Amino acid sequence: MPDKPREGLARRDFMLASIASVGMPVALAANAGAASAQDAAAPASRGTVYVGDVIDGKKVVSALDIDDLAPGQKHFLYFQGVEMPTGQHWHVSVTVARGAKPGKRGVLVSGVHGDEMSSIHTVQTVMNQLDPAQMSGTVMAVTDISRPALESMQRRWPNQGRGIDLIDMNRVWPGNENGDTAPGRHAGLLFNRLLRPNADFAIDFHTGTTGFEVTAFNIGEMDVPEVRAMIELYPVGQIFDNPVYNGVLHNAFMEAGIPSFTPEIGAARVLDLDMIPLFVEGTMNVLKHHGILAGPMGRTGKDVSVFIGNNAFPILATAGGIVEYLVKLNDKVVPGQKVAIQRDNFGNVVAEYSSGVTGEITGLRSDAMSEPGNPLAFILFHAGAPDDDETYPE
Repeated sequence: MPDKPREGLARRDFMLASIASVGMPVALAANAGAASAQDAAAPASRGTVYVGDVIDGKKVVSALDIDDLAPGQKHFLYFQGVEMPTGQHWHVSVTVARGAKPGKRGVLVSGVHGDEMSSIHTVQTVMNQLDPAQMSGTVMAVTDISRPALESMQRRWPNQGRGIDLIDMNRVWPGNENGDTAPGRHAGLLFNRLLRPNADFAIDFHTGTTGFEVTAFNIGEMDVPEVRAMIELYPVGQIFDNPVYNGVLHNAFMEAGIPSFTPEIGAARVLDLDMIPLFVEGTMNVLKHHGILAGPMGRTGKDVSVFIGNNAFPILATAGGIVEYLVKLNDKVVPGQKVAIQRDNFGNVVAEYSSGVTGEITGLRSDAMSEPGNPLAFILFHAGAPDDDETYPE
């Protein structure tokens, strides 16, 4: 793929989150974006580099060109990421199904957040169904991007700097190999030497975060034809038509001219065995759409009722106490409709929460108790134009 964005990949301006409990503070996000921009134009690595190490029988690479791998086979490797405080490296698992015939190159990513199990299981399930001997093209899967976060099943990377700092890896892409944090350097190594050089299209799988459950939906820019075509191949009921935060991985792909989007698969820390098959089916449809696989399409967005919104209305707690929801995920709501009530320890109602828009519930806090300022719900809706307070339950 070219290093510069292709013509036709029109972009809307990115919006920075204003709610610190969901994303980085605006100032920090802006600084991260500036640091990432230093590396955005770096040339993608060409050629595979084996470092000479073998882990559990799998060779370790510091750069990968999938054309160097034998066709018609599955290949299992480790990618050498950033160094730990001990001087050893974080290693990332890489599975490559290289087809017997040439074709498109798809990249499937999960584990950017360490508490998102359904996303990992979805990618693993897709890869287990692939037979390289019957494929035209290649699919590469990376399932454990943020290794230190995954080790403790937490959302953010525990960066060792001036004390422990928790860094959201999905705010630092495309990273910077010479940046000022380990997660940023890790992202730069991965993006320049593994992900971008091997992608004609990319899908970055996520779930809701710990304590916050979301519906089955896709995030992407529907005004980009290549992206819209892929998103509409999933039999899921909601689409968030928005580029969302600066620094997320699918935006880094888009800036590099690689069509990309983000599926969101329910709650964190668990396997949602009802939602996962929907995203496996949709992903297999995408691989058929790109000619990597043969055969008929499965169910798509045409087979379900799909709600498309370009904005997410947050409902934030104004008090402390136990929250009782009066709606469920995917419920339709209208302005003024009561969504939740909150009680103190004596059982008295201390707050009531209502929708300010017409839309559908796309996220609900799963922890029953909340302090002031926590997001309680997100409502997907369609606005005339996105505003500066935009956010989403990622």
